[in-house]
Amino acid sequence: MAENWRQHYLRALPAVDAAVNIYKRGNPASHYPHPLMVRAVQEIVDGLRQQILAADQEDELAGVAMTPEEVALRVDAWLKRLDKPSLRRVINATGTVLHTNMGRAPLAAAAKRAVDENTGFCGLEVDLAEGRRGSRHDHVEKLLMSLTGAEAACVVNNCAAAVMLCLNTLAAGKKVIVSRGELVEIGGSFRIPDVMSASGARLVEVGTTNKTHRADYKNAIDEETALLLKVHTSNYKVVGFTSAVSVEELAALGVEYGVPVMEDLGSGLLIDMTAFGLEKEPLVSERIAAGVDILTLSGDKLLGGPQAGLIIGRRRLVEQVKKNQLMRALRPDKMVLAALEATLRTYLTGDPLREIPVLAMLSASPEVLKRRANRLAEALRQRSGGLLSISVLDDVSFVGGGAMPLTTLPTSVVAVRHRGGSFSEWVRGLRLAEPALVGRVQENQLLLDVRTVAEEEEEEVIRCLT
Repeated sequence: MAENWRQHYLRALPAVDAAVNIYKRGNPASHYPHPLMVRAVQEIVDGLRQQILAADQEDELAGVAMTPEEVALRVDAWLKRLDKPSLRRVINATGTVLHTNMGRAPLAAAAKRAVDENTGFCGLEVDLAEGRRGSRHDHVEKLLMSLTGAEAACVVNNCAAAVMLCLNTLAAGKKVIVSRGELVEIGGSFRIPDVMSASGARLVEVGTTNKTHRADYKNAIDEETALLLKVHTSNYKVVGFTSAVSVEELAALGVEYGVPVMEDLGSGLLIDMTAFGLEKEPLVSERIAAGVDILTLSGDKLLGGPQAGLIIGRRRLVEQVKKNQLMRALRPDKMVLAALEATLRTYLTGDPLREIPVLAMLSASPEVLKRRANRLAEALRQRSGGLLSISVLDDVSFVGGGAMPLTTLPTSVVAVRHRGGSFSEWVRGLRLAEPALVGRVQENQLLLDVRTVAEEEEEEVIRCLT
């Protein structure tokens, strides 16, 4: 019986040791350890095996390099990829300020310095003045209290963790009442009902998707109710025939029945940005003044700091959260706290609109952006040797990060067309450059939005493109 072609190719795959030995003979000065060479060959051979199994016809495998010698030739490239870091700097020219896939908020210069200064030994949990053990929350608690008017504060590693920790502390095994219109998905398939379930709290939905009234909350309160929860729908809007209970109304209801009110604010904004064309977002201080008992927000979105979950509110509630055994699993490290402290100090004593990159990008005027785009375009024309077609277009930027979904900001983009070769390969080459350059692709042209490109990055953009 004729041999099955697939089995023939599978049996022809080289032995790992054979390919490794061939590589060693051809590269006697290689500094890579033997186990890593073995791993390289194993992955290459496994890739070939998957290619064979996925083929529908034998002719799809014509020319596939699978001899020991051919596999050995691929080992060096596999190993050299390890010398390059996977996490690399990107110039974000997309115009999306809080680009989730690019790390959200770029840190302020002061925050970068603080991280660098505290990578070694530091006073993370040492009261240096008194010479005794301290709390890592001390570095940011008073700053958050000063900025928001809250009685107390603590920090965990992200906002979802903050929500889960608060619910687990204050409502495990008990009821939490929330409007159906606020059962949001916060990204990556993480949904508020699932976070609540993981916390041990029991979800009680009230109202409808588009309408929830005070009476809906009131009628659901009983002796098992631990919290009234409000979730700010920062990543979508329900418009039209709608009604929602205000924070002030909910806080008053909570006082009347002795039930604390918690709000997940999500992005979290410390200063009003409506003067720069952004839609009205609730300020953290406004929510505290309105009577919210405990509030959670993100550190790396509109606040402009590192990824962190901020928990602020009544002292008696925050202190309970701090004592939860889960706090140790969710607490931030010294570098996050260093960056967050420096960011918060900038709000208190610095010029946040200028010094915090997210706020600087969001507040940039169309006139300034037009001048920067024209300057960049002219430099590219002079240095591209005619290989690039350059123009400046009016366009819009986006906030991103699940914040202000209805807001678009007028901007200017540099539209670049490549006059030679494959456009997709050219764009791919820009992504693989050092640093990587990522813009928006539209109709075979690359749009570079200067709003999200720092001025000190403009020369790198020019070098990358020319």
